[in-house]
Amino acid sequence: MASLSIEDPAPLSLDHIRQAVAGVRHEGASFEPHPRHAAVAIILAPGRDGIEVCFIRRAQRTGDPWSGQVAFPGGRASAVDPDPQAVAERETQEEIGLSLGVEHRLGALPMRLIENNTQRAGLTLWPFVYCVDALERAQASVRLPAEVASVFWVPIGHLFDAAAVTEYAYPVGANAATFPGIEFGEHVIWGLTLTVLASFAQVIQRGFPALA
Repeated sequence: MASLSIEDPAPLSLDHIRQAVAGVRHEGASFEPHPRHAAVAIILAPGRDGIEVCFIRRAQRTGDPWSGQVAFPGGRASAVDPDPQAVAERETQEEIGLSLGVEHRLGALPMRLIENNTQRAGLTLWPFVYCVDALERAQASVRLPAEVASVFWVPIGHLFDAAAVTEYAYPVGANAATFPGIEFGEHVIWGLTLTVLASFAQVIQRGFPALA
């Protein structure tokens, strides 16, 4: 998805984001409490540099198609989940210890269909946007499960900074390949997580240099 050819306005505000994502609708989409459906939480919180976004780094684990990669909190649906928001909120609690509920929901991003590849079966991905306050943010990463190596927060402006754009080398089968990414310290945000960020940029009408 290419970046929008608009001149970026002043720094993003929560009011602007809330208004933009509140208008996203999933007409015709049907959630199933099945592992083929998954949800992620794009969590915003106040930080030293304004709005910051929560990411996790997954632990290195055999059999995990996203092993060692940067991701949003989230995961696959289970039989106990009544809707995709419940998936995002349950998985966030399990992965980083942060409790999300209706009062934290800002809105949604467009549902994504993720095709089969050599590493994972096809998925229907439901991304949702949340906001927590500084006290609630402090709940995150107090105790991490085995599948999460770390939790970190990125200033939202950094995600739209052309100077942070990089390339990430990742093998595809027997071949070497490079993919666009966003560098933040020792982390690189790329792949599916970058694609979700591009969708977020489109919804809030913000240029996205990483996929320009």
